[in-house]
Amino acid sequence: MKIIDFRKITYIVSGILVAASLLSLAVWGLKLGIDFTGGSLLEAEYIGVRPENKVISDALSKAGIEDAHLQPTGEKGLMVRLPNIDEEKHQEILVSLGGHKVLTEKQFTSIGPTIGKELRQNSLWAIAAVMLAIVAYIAWAFRHVSKPIASWKYGIAALVALIHDVMIPTGIFAVLGHFKGVTIDTLFVTALLTILGFSVHDTIVVFDRIRENLKKIGQRENFEEVVEKSLRQTIGRSINTSLTVMLAMLALYIFGGATTKYFALAILVGVFFGTYSSIFIASFILITWHKWSLNG
Repeated sequence: MKIIDFRKITYIVSGILVAASLLSLAVWGLKLGIDFTGGSLLEAEYIGVRPENKVISDALSKAGIEDAHLQPTGEKGLMVRLPNIDEEKHQEILVSLGGHKVLTEKQFTSIGPTIGKELRQNSLWAIAAVMLAIVAYIAWAFRHVSKPIASWKYGIAALVALIHDVMIPTGIFAVLGHFKGVTIDTLFVTALLTILGFSVHDTIVVFDRIRENLKKIGQRENFEEVVEKSLRQTIGRSINTSLTVMLAMLALYIFGGATTKYFALAILVGVFFGTYSSIFIASFILITWHKWSLNG
């Protein structure tokens, strides 16, 4: 069976995943970390057994902190997300948690709300700018390809694939934020930008092989056969390259620290769907677009 014969199935699967991601974002949204909202983050590790969350919450309440978010890490670690606090309150919280005889402070970060808002806006601009730059570059790189698909259509197909690759991990983190309290920060934005770069690299490899085969074969085979041949020539390389990255991210997710765990998860998911989209979405869009132009 030909790879291109799976078009309808992959369109349905991707449509369901993207729709579910949009729904989760609309209903729950993303749980923003202090990088974007402002606030303080305290990371500590207990020397002995870590108390239960209720015990820790009661201790923080006595220190005047009612809206802290607790996230256990590992067997003894703890991350506490707090409103923006000063150094005096910081030390008071450490004492309420048991002091330096009971736990070791690993880091304390405090970010003002103005800086958080600016980081949030800059992150959105960065993602949008990267996506537009990628579309422009692909349209320019394929400017000599005019038949049977115009060069700018390669750029639009890549853009659709990129939106697909970003939406699904974002939707997953909306679910994780609602059910597990996972927050997103600038590391998550870094992961999305990494996913965009990896995904477009994989897509360009496939598109470039299509371009080369069009030059060699010309009009001797129809466009669908050219795409099929190009996919078969590149699919092994794409999967092998992606697996090396995914295995590295899986190891980082399992054995890495708490601060990089969800960064690794985002890239792991994004690389998987980026490889999937370069094979089953971007190239298939070119075929569908070509069939529409013939029927039109």
